[in-house]
Amino acid sequence: MEKKFNLNGNDVSFKNRFIYDIKTLIVLINSLKGVGKKIVLTSGSFDLLHIGHAQYLEKAKEKGDVLVVGIDDDEKVRNRKGKGRPVVPEDERFKMLAHLRSVDIIVPKKVNSQKFFLLKTIKPDILIISESTNHPKEKIDEMKKYCSEVIMLPPQSTTSTSAKVRLLFTQGAQKFAEKIKKAADELLEDLTKK
Repeated sequence: MEKKFNLNGNDVSFKNRFIYDIKTLIVLINSLKGVGKKIVLTSGSFDLLHIGHAQYLEKAKEKGDVLVVGIDDDEKVRNRKGKGRPVVPEDERFKMLAHLRSVDIIVPKKVNSQKFFLLKTIKPDILIISESTNHPKEKIDEMKKYCSEVIMLPPQSTTSTSAKVRLLFTQGAQKFAEKIKKAADELLEDLTKK
């Protein structure tokens, strides 16, 4: 069955925007390039989607006609960010991005993929990378071999997923400590009465 793709619509249908099969992706990208569309690629975890993510993707989309977003699978996120991450499982992260108007195509990035696999496959006109991710000059130079231009965007908000996770953990730990203290105080009071 042929993949339906409507570049000019507001279709948030996940099945029409998520492309798992690389052959389908290549055919679609080549078709879009064939009609003169400027392809933009970016990627990330997009765990606990927040305003910074949305604004980053809007800025990325402004650089071309079609925004392709590679999303790290759960194992890749865990390897990079540690145990307990991602907070939101990959299937849900994939589907959430389908609801952003700026995102045209969603592609999973597997942990065992070859270095720069998506970049080498798509060969976008523009690659968007985040300033908040440490990209050594040598890595950027290597990325430039597979696209016309690499643009580094600054963070689009003061929030980050890691900061939100830390805050949730800290608040949870604080509430737990308060409950333990209260229980310990009550136990101590009961023991001293006897």
